Amino acid sequence: MHLTRPLRSPAIALAMTGLLLSVSTGCSDGGSHHAAASSPPPAAPTAPAAGAAAQPAPSATASAAADSATPGTLTPLPAAIPANLQPYYKQKLSWHTCGVPEFQCTTMRVPLDYAHPVTADDLTLAVARKKADGPGKRLGSLLVNPGGPGGSAIDYLQYAALGYPAEVTARYDMAAVDPRGVARSEPVKCLTDKQMDAYTAVDTTPDDSAEQGKLATADRGFAAGCKKMSAKLIGHVSTIDSARDMDVLRQLLGDSKLNYVGKSYGTFLGATYAGLYPQRVGRLVLDGAMDPSVSAEESSRAQAGGFETAFTAFAGDCVKRSDCPLGHTSTADAGKRIDALFAALDKHPLPTGTPRPLTEALGTTGVIAAMYDQEAWPSLRGALASANKGDGGPLLKLSDSYYERDDAGKYSNLMYANAAVNCLDLPPAFHSPADVTKALPAFRAASPHFGTALAWSSLVCGYWPLPATGHPERIPAKGAAPILVVGTIRDPATPYAWAKSLAAQLTSGTLLTYDGDGHTAYARGSSCIDSAVNAYLLSGTVPPPHKTCT
Repeated sequence: MHLTRPLRSPAIALAMTGLLLSVSTGCSDGGSHHAAASSPPPAAPTAPAAGAAAQPAPSATASAAADSATPGTLTPLPAAIPANLQPYYKQKLSWHTCGVPEFQCTTMRVPLDYAHPVTADDLTLAVARKKADGPGKRLGSLLVNPGGPGGSAIDYLQYAALGYPAEVTARYDMAAVDPRGVARSEPVKCLTDKQMDAYTAVDTTPDDSAEQGKLATADRGFAAGCKKMSAKLIGHVSTIDSARDMDVLRQLLGDSKLNYVGKSYGTFLGATYAGLYPQRVGRLVLDGAMDPSVSAEESSRAQAGGFETAFTAFAGDCVKRSDCPLGHTSTADAGKRIDALFAALDKHPLPTGTPRPLTEALGTTGVIAAMYDQEAWPSLRGALASANKGDGGPLLKLSDSYYERDDAGKYSNLMYANAAVNCLDLPPAFHSPADVTKALPAFRAASPHFGTALAWSSLVCGYWPLPATGHPERIPAKGAAPILVVGTIRDPATPYAWAKSLAAQLTSGTLLTYDGDGHTAYARGSSCIDSAVNAYLLSGTVPPPHKTCT
């Protein structure tokens, strides 16, 4: 399944250029610092922190063993903090200025294994904040997470603290923790950058058994690399682990309840927190919601449909424009032309002005990258026009932005953390090429243009070195304060149906709908959405039932 990532506007990206939060993590690699926010990709607005998925996505996110499986129900943890976890909840944070004077950074300790806390096996997580900057009454901390899984919450904080509505940042300390295994928090590692270049270029629409074998071999190599380079960590990066880490941070920040804005996969993380600690829920905004009750296969298939919906919207807009590289007749004709481009790339990858040719897999990823925000549509039109002229460079840049690959050829650990979390959270969608082949008709029905690639991209967890520890679960969070779920009708990465389902599962859930395009809605340009979310965050007022913004 493809990673989910909200995008920020070019204006915000430019305003943030050069801002770097340096956090000393004490990691074994010397605490190297990941700073995606300081280097926006050249051809499209950057994601604040979460990108796509390897090949183009290493597996599904919130899902399960089989479509027919009956989801369970997430059980809350005991309200009292266990004695063996008290030292973590009572540690003292030592803050220091980082990046620019307004931002502060620190680290916190959490147990590698919550079932068996051992000090020698502690993890060190990176934390950052920007304190409330207005004259009004402070409302506590507002923790943010951009999704992924694998997106850096600290990178996203740099956007949220500057780009969220001023009335919110004036009264909340904006805060973030990079989840365990992500970015600055003891990052999962799997491949070298050169190996990742090769992996992302592997054909994800295999035409015969030989190509299927190459894809399976690549997925096995990816999984084996994660085991070799991160054996100790990959068994302890589940969403439940990260939700428990957030509760430790809540206490250390001095808040009796958690206030939170989660985007994309961040909604799954936030909903999991609510399910584990309903009595500690403050004001939770879950924007671009995932459905924790569906299987891995169903989740990937639904997301394929989401990208199809987004592409239809893009194509419908494109054919009305004089510069449309997909013709000027109809969305159906535009779809035929994009299929023809993918087929041509499969046979003859395009030169890009670099040693890396544009393969079909990379070209597909480039197109999908632009589906996350309609502000990227002009970049995609230009990239497709260049491809029609034999230059794959612009489309490759879109693909690279999706994978968080910089101009020097370095990848963030986004894709590695993504696979590690996904493969631990839920049983795999598929175990073999034969399983994928059986599912292809349903995926192609959901998405004629992207279904095949998304089906094959869900195979990697079938070769994962550890069994999944999670499974699909409904999350009622009974007893929690009101929770606001936000869904966008034409969201490509988290289909609107998921927001409706999550809001219905949550006993105190309220659904806010954005009738628009792009991935997630809050702080992305809709004054109607922003006003409703602001009212909730500032006063706890939930919008009326069935409220829809346009």
